[in-house]
Amino acid sequence: MNNDTICALATANGVGALGIIRVSGNDAIPVVQKSFPGKNLSKQKSHTIHYGYFMEGEETIDEVMLSIFLAPKSFTTENSVEIAFHGSPHIGKRILETLIKNGARMAKAGEFTLRAFMNGRIDLSQAEAIADVIASENEASRKVAISQLKGGITNEISLLRTDLLNFVSLIELELDFAEEDVEFADRTALTQLLNKIEVKLHSLIESFQYGNAIKNGTAVAIIGKPNAGKSTLLNALLKEERAIVSNIAGTTRDTIEEILHIKGHAFRLIDTAGLRETVDEIEAIGVKKAKEKVENANILVYLTDAGTEDFSEDIEMIKSLLRDDLKLIICATKIDEVVPTQYEKAEDVFRKEIAHEFDFITISAVENQNVQDLKNELSSYVEQLKASENNVVITNQRHFEALQKSLNAVHKVNEAITFRISTELLAYELRNALEHLGEISGEVTNDEVLGNIFSKFCIGK
Repeated sequence: MNNDTICALATANGVGALGIIRVSGNDAIPVVQKSFPGKNLSKQKSHTIHYGYFMEGEETIDEVMLSIFLAPKSFTTENSVEIAFHGSPHIGKRILETLIKNGARMAKAGEFTLRAFMNGRIDLSQAEAIADVIASENEASRKVAISQLKGGITNEISLLRTDLLNFVSLIELELDFAEEDVEFADRTALTQLLNKIEVKLHSLIESFQYGNAIKNGTAVAIIGKPNAGKSTLLNALLKEERAIVSNIAGTTRDTIEEILHIKGHAFRLIDTAGLRETVDEIEAIGVKKAKEKVENANILVYLTDAGTEDFSEDIEMIKSLLRDDLKLIICATKIDEVVPTQYEKAEDVFRKEIAHEFDFITISAVENQNVQDLKNELSSYVEQLKASENNVVITNQRHFEALQKSLNAVHKVNEAITFRISTELLAYELRNALEHLGEISGEVTNDEVLGNIFSKFCIGK
């Protein structure tokens, strides 16, 4: 990273009431001053707003408001200026072109946040949390992202790392006095600390399933034979005519995906082609896609017509789709067309034939009967993933992998103590554990990791 003065549009592209352009760097104020003749910006206090005209030579480009943030009290810790202009894309383009002529350059993706990280204002997990806040699409993901932005995971990791670092120092000291065969680090106390760290790491790792559901949504595959009511159910859940409904078998030939929010959680509903043997080439592709979607789903909602006489085909289909980690909900549909004894019989049949745990719900999507029961089951699935005793939730794949590596390193340290392996190897494994924990906050990192993280940010952030 260098000290170039950078600029970029911070608001979304397109027409709006206002747009904002950010400028940051040692020369941010002189660069903007060249186009803002009405006031001497170098004499203004930090966190002040100034009205005037943004100029290119003698030409007025727009009437603007400038917000000044002096180092180190800015997002990047550098001198920064934010230019609020009337939200015309053309005006924004003209202002950026002028700033570049004045000595700035266009910012790269995530460069403002990268500078905040490199200058020590935030750690790496907080930088990633900023991207998560921007991308949050539901209340649960927003809350978790804000918690991470406040340093939630960093605080947890720092406590573990500090305790571990004390023992590493003592082990390193032993290496300096190797010839005297002395132990400065109490192995019993170290084992107790490692057990404590192991419990905490396990708790954080287990929270990832819940965190992933919050961040990316829970995939729900709606499966069943043709005309079981899959598309009707999708429309009822979404409260709109999203899928074509017809009495003709095989109407849905491709998958339809929509987002449904329930109690602050996002669910990715996938309506699929009816499962059956078919000679229709296009429908067969749809059936194949349906099975593929189940392989990647968290929840399988299998629909069966409550009026069916023989459920053997449904049972065989369900058995072929099951996985140990798949939540199964069987819905007997069209209950408005049958008597209760029919769907009671259906439940008895499925309970006898399917060993996998499942919930059984009876619904009429047309009459909107018991659809809320299905929503409650979906919501309950996500809530059960959350470990109540753990306030920090892991949502980031990079953090998850670093925690797994840390846990593996802790196991190796424990083995080294148990089998009284050499102090050199013990020190090596301890350093490994420290390094993997440090990867989360960015205390240990490399340019490739940074490049991958910040390349996913928008240009103005």
